Amino acid sequence: MTTENPRLRPIQVHSIQYENQPMLLLDDPLHLSETSIAVPRPLAALLMLMDGTRDAAGLEAALQVQAGVRLAPGLLGHLLDGLDAAYLLDNDRFRQARAAAVEAYRGAPFRPLTVDGASFAYPEMAAAQLQGTLDALPPLPAEPDDHDAAPIRGVVSPHIDYQRGGPVYAEVWRAAAEAARQAELVILLGTDHRGGEASLTLTHQSYATPFGVLPTEQGLVDALAAALGEEAAFGEELNHRQEHSIELAAVWLHFMRGGEAVPVLPILCGSFGDFVAGQGEPATHEPFAQAVEALRRAMAARRTLVVAAADLAHIGPAFGDSRAVDFIGRAQQRNADERLMASVCVGDAESFFAQIRDEGDRRHVCGLPPIYLTLRLLGQVQGRLAGYDLCPADPQGLSFVSIAGAVLR
Repeated sequence: MTTENPRLRPIQVHSIQYENQPMLLLDDPLHLSETSIAVPRPLAALLMLMDGTRDAAGLEAALQVQAGVRLAPGLLGHLLDGLDAAYLLDNDRFRQARAAAVEAYRGAPFRPLTVDGASFAYPEMAAAQLQGTLDALPPLPAEPDDHDAAPIRGVVSPHIDYQRGGPVYAEVWRAAAEAARQAELVILLGTDHRGGEASLTLTHQSYATPFGVLPTEQGLVDALAAALGEEAAFGEELNHRQEHSIELAAVWLHFMRGGEAVPVLPILCGSFGDFVAGQGEPATHEPFAQAVEALRRAMAARRTLVVAAADLAHIGPAFGDSRAVDFIGRAQQRNADERLMASVCVGDAESFFAQIRDEGDRRHVCGLPPIYLTLRLLGQVQGRLAGYDLCPADPQGLSFVSIAGAVLR
């Protein structure tokens, strides 16, 4: 049995039913092991107690006092051994496994595509699928207005799966097609669903798509890392390995360029939870200011497209809300999204953030960090929506994810 004071790592916890018993499924977000651990729901309190301050005996005693649960002999040792084997404890064994995974990730020729679906293994089939989504859109107006003549500098694109978000992806990338083709540099800002507070996570790895590899702009990575500091820039680099947000936009970018590569800068943007809670302001956060300054210098030298790979709200029981989302709830969500996107379309980063902060992010807007930073980078813009949808998030139709596309000029 593990003898040190066990500390549980940040992990993903899912409620499941196993043999008609309520269980908690513990998954490793870094995928260091393919093993998942299931524990009975009454042991949730035990997991909360694993904060590194108690040994095994202390855990058993605290569990009995605080939750009234007495463990069978040997059960705790068995559980701790399982957690340790799956690298779910914050200890030397986990750190060694993480270091090995980082080394393997960095040593690979590129960051491989993780999009599900057999068609994305073949460029012809991937192109046919994306083109089919484009072809299903209504035709564009015959004559664009004067506003549409301005060059597009930024894009808000979803990061939901293509099956649900396909029409919105197609609408925004059709609108941004010329900007995608003309870009000399693309800054890809994606939601880091596992990232730390106010983190900007870089990587030297290049992203693969079905159409080849989009080369990461190494010099810009180095310049930004120098501004942020090595640990801040690369401490959570392994998140790039499984995070889907950037690659879903990258595939469309590469497709709209006809398979022609373009230098990209992929950046994963961590949580704004502390800012929403009133612990500081993103407008005065020094790492953001340094990043924006460094990136604007690069943008001034080349025709640059900034892409926020970002979904909007996550509402309903699937996301921890107590109530199902009915017709009225969906209408209210559309209205809230219209207000948010109105701020986006005038480049008002602080209004966009303030709307989410003022309601305590109760709608779980996971695209807040990349959209906010996109607006900070671009400054004053004129934008328009390019697609919107409320996508079902559970089989019962009680939960939804809202997504929107936008082009910013």
